[in-house]
Amino acid sequence: MQIRSAAERDHAAIVRIILPTIRAGETYALDRDLSASDALTYWTSADRKTYVAEQDGAVLGTYYLRANQAGGGAHVANCGFMTDAAAADRGIARAMGTHALEQARAQGFTAMQFNFVVSTNVRAVRLWESLGFAAVGRLPGAFRHPGLGSVDALVMFQTL
Repeated sequence: MQIRSAAERDHAAIVRIILPTIRAGETYALDRDLSASDALTYWTSADRKTYVAEQDGAVLGTYYLRANQAGGGAHVANCGFMTDAAAADRGIARAMGTHALEQARAQGFTAMQFNFVVSTNVRAVRLWESLGFAAVGRLPGAFRHPGLGSVDALVMFQTL
C-alpha cells in the first residue's frame, strides 16, 4: 500500500469514499445532505493537506492533515480519516494514522488532537488509543446519532 498526497485525479475516488460515511451520519458531525461538491471542498480545502491510501491502483482511504487552530494553537495538528467500507479490516486506517503522525512530526507539529470522536465509533477509538492517543475530554450527548440518539463525543490527544 502507498500513501501519497491527493491529486485532482483522486477527487472522484475521495467523493466515493467520503459520501457514504457522511450520508450514514454515524461518525462525522457533517450535514448528511452535503452535496458531493461541498463534501469534496470540505475534505480538500486550502487549509489542509489531503492524502490517499492506494493499493494496486485503487484508492481505499483518505485523510487530511491541518492545524487544529490558528495562531497560538497552530502547533497542534488535526486530521480527518475515512476508509472505503469495502476495504474495512485491511489495515488502511492504521496505515493512514501512522502516516499522519509521521507527516505531522515532519511538518513541525508538536501534538495532534481529534476534536470530536463519536464514542460509539468503537473501532476508531480503539485504533487511536493503540496509536498513542488518550481521551482527554468527554462531551456528554454532543452527537446526535441517527440510530442511537444522543451519544458522547471524545476529545483525543497525543503529544508528538
